[in-house]
Amino acid sequence: MIRVMVVATSPVVRAGLSAVVTTNPRLTVVGSASDLDVLASEVGQLQPDVVLVDLSGNFQQAVWEKLLIIQEQQYPFGIIVIVEELDSIDLETALRSGIRGILPSTSTESEIVAAVEAIAFGLLVLHPNAVELLSIREKVVTNPVQSLTPREIEVLGMLGSGLGNKAIAKRLHISEHTVKFHLSSIFQKLSVSSRTEAVAVGVRLGLIML
Repeated sequence: MIRVMVVATSPVVRAGLSAVVTTNPRLTVVGSASDLDVLASEVGQLQPDVVLVDLSGNFQQAVWEKLLIIQEQQYPFGIIVIVEELDSIDLETALRSGIRGILPSTSTESEIVAAVEAIAFGLLVLHPNAVELLSIREKVVTNPVQSLTPREIEVLGMLGSGLGNKAIAKRLHISEHTVKFHLSSIFQKLSVSSRTEAVAVGVRLGLIML
């Protein structure tokens, strides 16, 4: 049996997704949660193989970091998210944060069940429209200042002070893996490939004060 946990703000959506999952005799719902805080407190005890998270109508960019931290604090499990609009999220950041499946809210019951099964077996599941978005995404950032999150700007400033990953992790009370996640996002958004380049761009943009 594949153990599934359902996360959704709406009780109706939670019940609906749970009903979809249980249409397959190989899947069982071991629990549900109304938000990521509840997920963090219960996932260790429930030990699901796959967590199905509904983000439609309630998406915030910080969700990727939260999901990454939950996995680090608990254990690796497959995460599939359902979003209202595929082009409203940063797919590359989502995948770097450990998401293994991304589906639109228009997905059918059979598509959701198939995705849960595939992720449980270690596969990556993307809707065809998501793959198309990845292939045509431009690498040139027109306004990196607006796209960097407050935490990324904080990490960039620490890079400018010469701090290494371990020192940054200790100062921010996060793991080194999370620091690497932020650095990867910063490098992508600033179109750089090294810490030195990132600092140079940060200084030029006024994000780092010397």
